[in-house]
Amino acid sequence: MEKLCTFLILYSSVHAMAHGNSVDEGPEAVQEWFKNLPNAKEKVTQLHFYFHDIVSGKNPSAITVAESNSSLDSPTMFGVIRMMDDALTVGPEPDSKIIGRAQGIYGSASMEEIGLLMTLNLVFTHGKYNGSTLSVLGHNPILHKYREMPIVGGSGVFRLARGIATANTVWFNATSQDAVVEYSVIVLHY
Repeated sequence: MEKLCTFLILYSSVHAMAHGNSVDEGPEAVQEWFKNLPNAKEKVTQLHFYFHDIVSGKNPSAITVAESNSSLDSPTMFGVIRMMDDALTVGPEPDSKIIGRAQGIYGSASMEEIGLLMTLNLVFTHGKYNGSTLSVLGHNPILHKYREMPIVGGSGVFRLARGIATANTVWFNATSQDAVVEYSVIVLHY
């Protein structure tokens, strides 16, 4: 039994190091984390990355899952809904190092301007925040130079996160609707 316990402890440590998780997982670990929360110090983390929303081509990262009969006649594409699994990269170039994925859904929710309802998770897959997520829910008027969207939660090292994601379009092709968007994120977490 002692050998089994030693093996499990070693396996857990190696598994956590291999996968880059810096926060214990599972309901018991989360309960323990919450018990220690009154003693935890709040941190501020700033992140910077690029979001590649590719609608065209053979391998799009965002696809239309719903639209009304009048969506394509609307100047704002009102009613178009897309599911996305977009790359998050260090730089704006398509071959820049991938640090995560933006996974979620966005829909054209305005009849007066191109304004998206964004609901997505920023899923970090490499580096210091590997295995952690941030959740975004908000209004994205994509023709404005800078847009603010709230960070409403997170997981892993970003448990109980709250903050702001600021978006700035770096490149947009009106024909293909492909875009590269710069994100600056500031979050408070424990």
